[in-house]
Formats: sequence, C-alpha cells, structure tokens
Amino acid sequence: MKTLALFGALLLAACGGSTGAAPASTAPAASTSPEPHAATAGTTAAAELIDLYPGTKAAGLENRRFNHEVYWDAVAPYLGGNVSSRVAGESSEGREIRHLTFGSGPTTVLLWSQMHGNESTASMSLADIVRFFHERGDHPLVRRIAQGATIHMVPMLNPDGAERFQRRNAQGIDVNRDARQLQTPEGRTLKAVNDALQPDFGFNLHDQGAAVRVGTTNRGVAIALLAPAFNEARDVDAKRRRAMQVASLIIEAMDPLVGGQIAKYDDTFNPRAFGDLMGQWGASTVLIESGGYTDDPQKQHLRKTNFVGILSALDAIATGRYADYSPDDYEALAYNGRRVPDLLIVGGTIAVPGVPPLAADILLNYDRPLMFEAGVISDIGDMGLTEAQDTLDVSGLFLIPTREALDEDGGLNTGAPAYFIVAEDPEGRRVRFRFEGEPPRRED
Repeated sequence: MKTLALFGALLLAACGGSTGAAPASTAPAASTSPEPHAATAGTTAAAELIDLYPGTKAAGLENRRFNHEVYWDAVAPYLGGNVSSRVAGESSEGREIRHLTFGSGPTTVLLWSQMHGNESTASMSLADIVRFFHERGDHPLVRRIAQGATIHMVPMLNPDGAERFQRRNAQGIDVNRDARQLQTPEGRTLKAVNDALQPDFGFNLHDQGAAVRVGTTNRGVAIALLAPAFNEARDVDAKRRRAMQVASLIIEAMDPLVGGQIAKYDDTFNPRAFGDLMGQWGASTVLIESGGYTDDPQKQHLRKTNFVGILSALDAIATGRYADYSPDDYEALAYNGRRVPDLLIVGGTIAVPGVPPLAADILLNYDRPLMFEAGVISDIGDMGLTEAQDTLDVSGLFLIPTREALDEDGGLNTGAPAYFIVAEDPEGRRVRFRFEGEPPRRED
C-alpha cells in the first residue's frame, strides 16, 4: 500500500528496519455480482459510460476539498440550455443553495449531495453529469433520460460545511439529522424542494469512512448502497422494492469499476434522517456512500464510479428498465463490516520525558485518512492481536513524544496528536526520523 511503501523506503534507508502489512486490504477482489443484463438498443452499457467519461469530466474539481465558489465556477459553463438553475435557498451564512433541472419526462427524480460538507465525491460526479447533459444532448442516453424523466439536483446542500470541509453546518448541526425538526436553513430548503416536487425517486449521496470492510472480509468498501427503511419494522412496500431494484442495477453498473467492494449500509430506521423520511414522504430512495479505494486519495476513481452508476440508474428509471431487476441482488450484499484502524506502530519503546521508558505499541487513526494526515493516538499498549490497515515496525528504536503530543502535565494519552521523534536513544540525540501526524521524514 502507499503508506507502507513510503514508510518502508524511509526506514530501510535510515536504519535498515522493515515494515509489515496487516491483512486488511482495499485491493479489488473477484466480482461476486450477478451476470449482467444483456444490453439492448434502449440501454447504454456501463462500459460505454466508462469509455466516454474522460471527455465529460468537469475541470477544476481534481482536489476533493473545494468550497462553494470553486464548485459553482466549475459547473457554470454547463448551465443554461437544457440544464436550468435557480436559487432554492440560502445557508445559515448566506451562501446560495442551487437547484438544477434537466429533462421534461413524467418521472420525477431528486438527487442531493454534500449535506455533509466534507463528503464531496458525488458533488463532483453531479458536475460531470451536468456537463454530459449540456454537451451531449444528442446522445441516446441523454435523450432517453430527458424524455422519460425530469431530473432535479441539489449539489452541495451544505455550502458552509464545505467551506470548512466539515460534516456539520456553520451552526454545528448535522443537516442529515434535521429532517424532523427542520431547524437549519439547509434542511428546510431540501424539504421545500421535496414538497414542491413530490419526487418518485430520490438519491441521497454521501461519503463514508475509508477503512470499513465488506462484511467479515478484508476487502475495503468502495461503495455502500441502501434502500432505506421508512419505518422501524423495516417493511418493504412497493416504493422501497423499487429502490432495491434500482440498487441492484447500480451494483451491475459499478461492478466493472469496484467489483467485490460493494456493501450494504445499515438499514436501521432513523426518524431524524432525510433518507429515511424521504421514503416515508413517498420517494423510492437510494443511498450511495462512497468509501475508499486503493490509490485514490482525491476520490477521482470513485467520482467516475458514481458517474457511471448514477447515469445508469437515471437511464433505467426514465425507461422503466429498473423493473427488470430483482431486489435479491441488492439483498445479497454483505453489510458494512468492521472499521479497521489506520496505522499500528509496533516494536518501539515510548520515552516520555521524565518518565521511565516503556515498551509499547501505538495505534492511531488519521483525521484525513485518504491523505494519511493528522494522525491521532487511539490506543497505547500491547496490540499483539490488533488489526490495522498499515503497520510500521520500529523495533529497537525509541518513540519520544514532542510537546504537541503531551498534555499540560507532560503526560501522554489517547486523543493526542501523533507527534514523535524516532531515535536510537531515549534522549533523542540520534534521531532517525520524525513522525508528525503523517508519514515521517528523515532527519537531515
């Protein structure tokens, strides 16, 4: 993996050490999805969408951290013509929340993304889809969608959170837990759009943790899908069954890109969540959660995966082809499994200044896991049976916490930033490298 390669090169060059990988992996596994439905003259196969994607990717969103201004600057060239735009509302800090519309068909579809400000993968994909609609109006898929459905998109529902790249809005509220009380302007905007449209289908577009495993396997979850329950009994009525059928065709469309790494999100009913209540309010709703994928720190591969999956779903909804799919393919997915910690540092001796050295392992998680940045200590001690995505072996070396890692009394504890000097001696006179919350650098 990338982290191990960097750690390994540094350690081998600095002290002849070695690194060892824990068994967890996000490498693709052989597909377990059902045989694909045969493409006909009225469909566009996923392979074709994959091939045309490079020419429809909206420029300016190569880094998944972008704010409201950057996003709408990237989308602006593709608005007008067959994609209309209006202001649906404003965030608590006064940023516009825009509502885009394409097509004039009888089936109404509502897609919303980035209600959590740091979950931007689908917002990038919607920008790509808008460009595709705008520039390729003569494409058979675009014509079918325009004739069979009216597509409504609310990208970047939480622009204040996006400004800070944080989950919650500027008021500290999780917008996705505001469907019942509607305390936030962002939540009220989405509810007003839903009430005005009364959509037949809804797409709730999110990102989830990058270290989640598919069921009990060691495969990382690239995409998690859910046809949310609309009541505590998790009943399956006609509208939820339709959502399951759409999820089944999304599995087929995404399989060539992330085969073996698709899971099912927990379907426990949450009476505060928009996805669950959209089902209560009448829409066949599908949740798409983008997780993590090997060598994809900016989620550009998962951006393409969403583009392919969402367009395939819109095509099938517009034509009614989703009805050919069985909910069983969706139901057969393994649920999201355990979350694997990011890094295990083994073999070292912790030397807190003023305290006797102690041989112990350190477990940490990154606040920015896709970039291997901002490591925070989650456990200290004997981690002999602990699983982690990556392992750093510092046998024979001392880990000396720096001032940033110590509390006001000079102690070391969990929750502290992972800042260490890694040295041959407990006083830190012979430094090998520094670990400053991210992959280490050698001392000059």
